[in-house]
Amino acid sequence: MANTAQTRKRARQNDTERAHNASLRTMFRTALKKIVKAIQSGDKKVAKEQYDKNIPVIDRIADKKIIHKNKAARHKSRLNSAIKAL
Repeated sequence: MANTAQTRKRARQNDTERAHNASLRTMFRTALKKIVKAIQSGDKKVAKEQYDKNIPVIDRIADKKIIHKNKAARHKSRLNSAIKAL
C-alpha cells in the first residue's frame, strides 16, 4: 500500500483512469462488432452505414492513445476491404 499522500492520490487516479480506459476499449470493441455484424448480414448498404457511423469512434479512441493509431488504421482498412468485397 502507498505510504505517502502523494502516492495514495496517484493510486486513486490510476484506478479512475484505468476504469475510464476500460470503458473506451469496450466502446472500441463494440464499434468493431457492429460493423462486422453488418458485414456478415450481407447487406452492403447497411454495412457501409455502420462503417461510416462507427469509424469516428475508432478514430477518437486512437487519438486518445487507448489503442495505437496503426491498429485503428489496420482495422479500418480490413473492414473497408470486407465491405467492398460484398
